[in-house]
Parts: sequence; C-alpha cells; structure tokens
Amino acid sequence: MIRINLLAIERERSKKVRVLIPPTHRVTVGASVILILTVLGIGWWFWSLRSQSLAIDAEMVRAEGEMQQLRNVLTQVQKFESRKAQLQQRVTLIEQLRQGQFASVHVLDKISRSLPERLWLNDMKQTGAEFTIGGFSTSMTALSDFVANLESTRWFERPVEIVDSQVQTDAKAGDLVKFSIKATFTDPTAPARPAAPGGRGAGPGGRGAPPGPAKGAR
Repeated sequence: MIRINLLAIERERSKKVRVLIPPTHRVTVGASVILILTVLGIGWWFWSLRSQSLAIDAEMVRAEGEMQQLRNVLTQVQKFESRKAQLQQRVTLIEQLRQGQFASVHVLDKISRSLPERLWLNDMKQTGAEFTIGGFSTSMTALSDFVANLESTRWFERPVEIVDSQVQTDAKAGDLVKFSIKATFTDPTAPARPAAPGGRGAGPGGRGAPPGPAKGAR
C-alpha cells in the first residue's frame, strides 16, 4: 500500500514559491504603491484647490452682482437728492419772489406817498434790501421833506442817507437840486427780535425805540 504525504508536498511548493520572488521585486512593488498613493494624493490636492478656486470665483461673481445693485441704488439716491435740492431751490425762489413782490409793492407805495411837491424821481436801483434813489427837486427843503417822509413810513431804516446833492442850473427850470439818497428796506410787520438785557435798545432813546413822527423840513 502506497502512502502519499500531501502536507510535505504543499510545504515544498510553498518554499519554491518563496524562493521565486526576489527582494528587488518587493522593493519595486512597494515603490509602485507609494508612487500611486502619491499621485492620488496630489490629484486630490489639485482637485481640492480647483474646487476652492471655483467657489471663490462664484463668490466674487455674487459679490460683484451685489456691488452693482448697490451702485444702482446709490445712483437712484443721488438722483433723488439732486431732485430734492432742485425742488427746494424752487420753493426758496418762490418764497423769495413772494417776499420781494410784497416788499416791492410797499416800497413803491411808500415812496410814491412820500414825494413832496416840487420833487420828482428819475432813477431807483435795488441791491438786496438797499435802495438808491435819484432825482431832482427845486429846493433843499423839498429834499429834506422827502427824506423825513421816508423815515416816517417805518418801511425804511433810520436814518435815510443823502448820498449826494448838487445844485444845477437849467435854462428853463432855473436852479435844480440833483440828489441821490440811500434807504434800507425793513419790514415793520415782521416780529421784533427780543432786545438783549441791558442793551442800548432797551431805553426810550435807543435803537429799539419805535420811529417817531415825521420830521419837519430841514
């Protein structure tokens, strides 16, 4: 009877296989595995950077869109502010015209009522609230009466100043006084400002005292 030792045969085969794989092949396999892992790691790193770059690009695009929206809103706000300023200027101009019309009507009325006999006007200029009035009179008395009448209206600050007066000789009218006066408009209907304690205007003869009656002829 023949007996076969299979275990011994397997051991022999195993030894043969071990002998067939040299150490250099093991190093090559290990290096190949390391190289593959390195390539995979670098690939994953580049893929991660690429993903981050795409995310940053998308964020920049979104931020640029929001910035453009803000620019549009800012442009609309600037247009609104400009429109508001224009409307405010128009309102202010209308109010000034109304006040100027009111003042002009009273100025012309008071000047017309203040004209004495033997005096007439040929020029009137306005700079702000200041009026320069020029004309002729037959005497200095008529000019003095005109100044006194303007002061008594309370629509002109006192004193009304005679800037210039010259006697001229006319062949037909005789001697004439060419004059120029300066008067500053004031609105007596406006609310009075409270006088400072102890100020000059507190006394009966100070600046705050109401205008007295019309002066007589000078």
